[in-house]
Amino acid sequence: MSATTSSTSPYPLEARRYAGNPPHGGVLQDLLARDEFIVDKLREEAETLPDIVLTERQLCDLELLTNGGFSPLEGFMNEADYNSVVDNLRLANGVLFPMPIALDVSQASIDALSIVPGARIALRDFRDDEPLAIITVEDIYKPDQVKEAVQVFGADDPAHPAVAYLRNKIHAFYVGGKVQAIQAPSHFDYVALRYTPAELRSHFKKLAWRKVVAFQTRNPMHRAHRELTVRAARQRHANVLIHPVVGLTKPGDVDAFTRVRVYQSIMEKYPNGMGHLALLPLAMRMAGPREAVWHAIIRKNFGATHFIVGRDHAGPGKNSQGKDFYGPYDAQELVTKYHDELQIEMVPFQQMSYIPATDEYQPADEIPAGVQTLDISGTELRRRLKTGAPIPDWFSYDAVVKTLRESYPPRNKQGFVLFLTGLWNSGKDNIARALQVTLNEQGGRSVTLLLGETVRQELSAELGFSKEDRHTNTQRIAFVAAELTRAGAGVIAAPIAPHEHSREAARETVVSSGGAGGNFFLIHVATPLEYCEKKDRKGVYAKARRGEIKGFTGVDDPYEVPKNADLTVDVSTQSIPEIVHSVVLLLESNGLL
Repeated sequence: MSATTSSTSPYPLEARRYAGNPPHGGVLQDLLARDEFIVDKLREEAETLPDIVLTERQLCDLELLTNGGFSPLEGFMNEADYNSVVDNLRLANGVLFPMPIALDVSQASIDALSIVPGARIALRDFRDDEPLAIITVEDIYKPDQVKEAVQVFGADDPAHPAVAYLRNKIHAFYVGGKVQAIQAPSHFDYVALRYTPAELRSHFKKLAWRKVVAFQTRNPMHRAHRELTVRAARQRHANVLIHPVVGLTKPGDVDAFTRVRVYQSIMEKYPNGMGHLALLPLAMRMAGPREAVWHAIIRKNFGATHFIVGRDHAGPGKNSQGKDFYGPYDAQELVTKYHDELQIEMVPFQQMSYIPATDEYQPADEIPAGVQTLDISGTELRRRLKTGAPIPDWFSYDAVVKTLRESYPPRNKQGFVLFLTGLWNSGKDNIARALQVTLNEQGGRSVTLLLGETVRQELSAELGFSKEDRHTNTQRIAFVAAELTRAGAGVIAAPIAPHEHSREAARETVVSSGGAGGNFFLIHVATPLEYCEKKDRKGVYAKARRGEIKGFTGVDDPYEVPKNADLTVDVSTQSIPEIVHSVVLLLESNGLL
């Protein structure tokens, strides 16, 4: 994929040179500036083309491809560019770009849509099915995803969120080709804070901002972050761009709505006219050093002249061996290596510490030995939020703390899911009903019961009992449960859910929902098959044994015993009240009651 415009492009784009010139205004801006007639024609054409419905991450990538945020890219990477980026952090023509931007598709989609070189495919928004762009296919290739994991993320380790995403959600084939934009994705949240690169550069020019220090964040900001950015700006006689990511981030991160409310509150603490807040619809990869270089390129495209690179910038945390994926200063070293090509000044993140004697923050390396300092770690902050413990005003601002407490109440106000799994007639439904009564008796939150047979009738009546249909049914239960727990409810779900991968997917759905939910407990009702059959007054097992019922769990369809149940119970050896009490103790020990 060339960094400059190909003469074969049906709609040539100007100002696409990367080095030494401002980045382009984006595919969408170029088209609209030419003639809306062209866009109308593209929209009409899209209705006649086969289409790919984009995932959330693909949607983020497309938006930044078409608005110029990923300049010099003009589309999804072809095989030559992809391989060069994975191996050398450069496009095939030598231009620096460290992150592969690929459009992944399945073999089934390739066959069904007749995806071949030269084909034109409409790209649609998964949220409203609107056509956003047309890709002209250049090539279809099968990448070495293990190599991609090792080269880009440092290891083929599923503890890395991007590697887990690569393994579990990315299809086996990539499609490369340039895109022609039809319209930008629709956003209904914080519209006034969303800028294209051209719009943000124009805004800086209007305000006569010649130097702009950009601050990358995917977390809430507190007083230390404000002090850091103000200090960086004053030292460089510059202004501050708070440019948080509001696309996909790390699973478990604070949700974007809460974070943006925090950013809006903290902007009021900047000196008048110093700072500006703009949102970045980026899907992060948490790729550490490579990500830092990528972020620098993106911020240069958005008009920043300086970029703050933090300690362990975009690091995903610990690997499977409990060690950090990247060294603390690897990101700063890689950005420094490519300084001349990036054409944006790196501002190294300074660890700021609070000095109670003077009520101020200072860089840790500038504080004399013996001077008392205070700090609150991220772990300690989360503990205080969960328990309702006070958060001092020297650490954060009242408005920030108030926003965080609204979205992240203490544990005893958070939602949770009790996911009971076991054979038919194992007693899980009786346990679930008894649990609902007990929790309602205690009060404090609403409690919803999702029994397997009820869900089948109300949510999944059209599904059968194949492995695929069982998985779909379990994911529907997980989706409903996650939405309820986000609102602080307790959910008791009791499907058979015989397959381990479906149960783990359900856990992930609930945990990644964040907010007031995210608490998932797998309870294995391990009542033996013989006991379940013995107590079967309806004769369902007997029918299955005679072959009158096909695909019956425990008879001709296996039940996979959970590998990581939070609690294992058995009605053949325990009474229902004993089991309910053990579940209540589980919730109490986790601070949820």
